[in-house]
Amino acid sequence: MILNWGIAAAGKISNDFASALKALPLSDHKVVAIASRTQSNSDKFAKTHGIPNAYEGYDKLAKDENVNIVYVGVLNPQHYEVAKLMLEHGKHVLCEKPFTMNAKQTKKLLDISKENNLFLMEAVWSRCFPAYDKMIEVIKSGKIGEVVQVSVEFGEPINHIDRIKNKDLGGGVILDLGVYNLQFQQYVFNGLKPIKIVANGHLNEEGIDTALATVLTYPGGKTAVLSISSLAQFSCEGVVYGTKGCIKVPTFWSPTTLEVNGEVLEFPLIKNEAEFNYLNSAGLAYEAEEARQCIMKNKIESPKITHENSLELAKMMDKLRDELGVVYPADGESY
Repeated sequence: MILNWGIAAAGKISNDFASALKALPLSDHKVVAIASRTQSNSDKFAKTHGIPNAYEGYDKLAKDENVNIVYVGVLNPQHYEVAKLMLEHGKHVLCEKPFTMNAKQTKKLLDISKENNLFLMEAVWSRCFPAYDKMIEVIKSGKIGEVVQVSVEFGEPINHIDRIKNKDLGGGVILDLGVYNLQFQQYVFNGLKPIKIVANGHLNEEGIDTALATVLTYPGGKTAVLSISSLAQFSCEGVVYGTKGCIKVPTFWSPTTLEVNGEVLEFPLIKNEAEFNYLNSAGLAYEAEEARQCIMKNKIESPKITHENSLELAKMMDKLRDELGVVYPADGESY
């Protein structure tokens, strides 16, 4: 089965996604359309990547009968409307993280997916990396004993970037970086839900979060400790602590190595000679192929990042924002 991709937005992450697909067989994945806010941006993107159709605005992409799945790479506040538009026009959707601005929007998208029997996946690409598969395998094997704590820190000095610091652009460290921390510990704890979340942090002059430290308490003596910042460079490592050892995951959002009880395991990226904007973006190919595998099996969700996972992530981010007092315009709307 071939996925004929449409791409919504012509920014850096969309560029990396289109480039990543080039490492996969054309018989499986092909980008057939690009849409952005301006025709000039779409034309430029189409020329760069050899895409036959370029549109101004997203309505024409939604109506393109040759497109059967859309990658949504627009800014955070637009995720909901663009993903909803594509689903309502019969397209499968892979939507960049954070899925939406809040849990209300997320639930609405999931409902539309179910009503129309269409595949919908939050693009938490991390979970499609081979290193994540190995991490879960090691945990299940008992090699590190019972997992009792997960510690994750993700910090980069990116607070000067408009989409990070501005409320109208859906800024904030929770939605941009924190979703990675949250999904990591969620994946490790595999279905458990926190019984308590405590968070402290700092806001900028717009009331948008720039730094966050949080502790999630789980049943059975388990905890997760998360540190997130758009102000400073952190180690950006995830660590899974068990009663018999630990797993260290460098560059935990797109890992190519694991350290299990001191032993380093390597997972080289899929080979791709393209130029990318972001670290390890060649790995975006993993989530694209995951989407194809699920659609071939008539699944509307991926077992790697289920609809329930995405809703729970949205609820946790809502809780963290509530703790810090971060409010977006979308929070006051009904869906």
